[in-house]
Amino acid sequence: MHSPEATAVPPSPGWLTAGYYRIAFYFCLLVWGVSCLSWSLLAALLHRILPRRLGEPLGQYAIMLGFRWLIGVMRFTGVLRVDLRALDVLRRDPSLIIAPNHPTMLDAVLILSRLPRLVCITKAALWDNWALGGGIRLAGYMPNDAPLPMIRRAALAVRAGNQLLIFPEGSRTATPPVDPIHRSFAVMAKAAGAPVQAVLIEADSPYLAKGWPLFRRPVLPLVFRVRLGERFAVGGTPEACVAWLERHYRAELPASRPAAWLAIPAASPRPGHSAGRAA
Repeated sequence: MHSPEATAVPPSPGWLTAGYYRIAFYFCLLVWGVSCLSWSLLAALLHRILPRRLGEPLGQYAIMLGFRWLIGVMRFTGVLRVDLRALDVLRRDPSLIIAPNHPTMLDAVLILSRLPRLVCITKAALWDNWALGGGIRLAGYMPNDAPLPMIRRAALAVRAGNQLLIFPEGSRTATPPVDPIHRSFAVMAKAAGAPVQAVLIEADSPYLAKGWPLFRRPVLPLVFRVRLGERFAVGGTPEACVAWLERHYRAELPASRPAAWLAIPAASPRPGHSAGRAA
């Protein structure tokens, strides 16, 4: 795995660097779109013909490889700088709840690219997304539209040896370092009898944070720092677990964002919806 320094674009005149990053950014988006749509269509077919015991491990492993390939393209072009090797030690730990903070939409991609037996809680709307829905179904991910069935399915998946990725904030962070944490992750961990592993994500760019559209080019490169936090068992009440994790996040994450986050556009809530409810 190349170091972030090895993928950096050499220094060059400002106009040339800006032009290069413009091309590289939209090239990466094109590669993402074509890759995700191609796999989603194939995975939708495999979901219909393969039994779950074969389809789900295949789907999870394919998502890991696909996201690793896409992150590799971003790192090779210099659009992204990140070192994810800290996550590799989690591969040997079955039946684990992985609980990261959630600054941007890229967080799940970064974690999924390193772990081959990972299931996720996803937005129900993504199941009908042409570019993602097929892969989500094949991998055995769980929609968030029905809380009790979701908790039962998640607990069963973790007991079977899978790792579960869930963002305790429930949505991308609006107020750093973290938003209020929901108790569902602790309920799942207790039902599964599994420990919780905190993961700490820091992003220098607001790209794909709340209110940032996919095609709006940020200042590049995107720089992420991903490290492991504490691991703990849910021995008491879910509320106690929530309080502990929130304290841990606040102690380990910076209280304010880098100056680049000041460029984030104001979100315009749809009529009848609160902007704070959007993921």
